[in-house]
Formats: sequence, C-alpha cells, structure tokens
Amino acid sequence: MIKILFVCHGNICRSTMAQCVMTHLIKQEGLEDLFHIDSAATSREEIGNPPHYGTVNRLRQAGIPVIPHKARQMSWADYEEYDYLIGMDSANIRNMTRIAGGDPAKKIYKLLSFAGSGRDVADPWYTGDFDATYEDVEAGCRGFLAYLTERGI
Repeated sequence: MIKILFVCHGNICRSTMAQCVMTHLIKQEGLEDLFHIDSAATSREEIGNPPHYGTVNRLRQAGIPVIPHKARQMSWADYEEYDYLIGMDSANIRNMTRIAGGDPAKKIYKLLSFAGSGRDVADPWYTGDFDATYEDVEAGCRGFLAYLTERGI
C-alpha cells in the first residue's frame, strides 16, 4: 500500500482538494486498493474544521466527491507512516521538514514538481481563486500519478 499525505498551511483548502482529486483519479484507474491518502496542516489554526466552502464548491463543479475531513496538524509520526508527504508551497516544505526533524528518507516533495514546475500552488484562502488552485492541484496530482505509474505501482 502506498501512503500519501498532502499538506498545506491550514488543511482546509489546497491539501484537502489534493486529497479528493488524487483519490478520484486513483478510483478512475481502479487502483484504490493500492493507496491510503490523507491530508494535514503545518499549522494549528484550522484544526477540527471541515474543508473550505470554496474548495467544496470547486470540487463539486468538477464532479469530484468531497471526502469528509476535519483539519489536523501533521506530526513527526506522519513522516514515519507515509511514503510521500506532498506540500503545496515552499513555506509548507520548510515547515514539514521542521516538523519531521529533517527529511532523511527523501519523502517530502512539492506538488507541482510532479507537473514539471517549481511553482507554488497559490493559497485560495488569500487569493480567492479556487479555479486556479484547482488547475494546479489537478496538474500536480495527474503528474504524481504518472510518476507513480512509471515506477510500477
């Protein structure tokens, strides 16, 4: 089983969107039995809160089921448990590495690196642009699935 943890600042917008998109893509391929996918935050600000209504609305527009989720903070134990910990931006990567006490197993990645870009996924909490965030998340998730497929999932 491949364990994936998507991470953003609050775990109500980008990481929950990525969790839902990746789960949807994997189900379309009939691979759901091979994966465990979750999401988490680097901060404590939104702990216990559901996905942001903008994320929920954008996923519904795309026909992607919204996974019931309550925001939680990433922990050191997550680094031990998950095979891939995927952050949305450079600040997430710094904070994830701090929480994990480093990245000795090279498990921490930025989502858009799988789409051939070093760009950050913009946080729609600040931009209000859930469409642009969705496009980046979908591109990153499709690229990540292709990356895993090339490695013979």
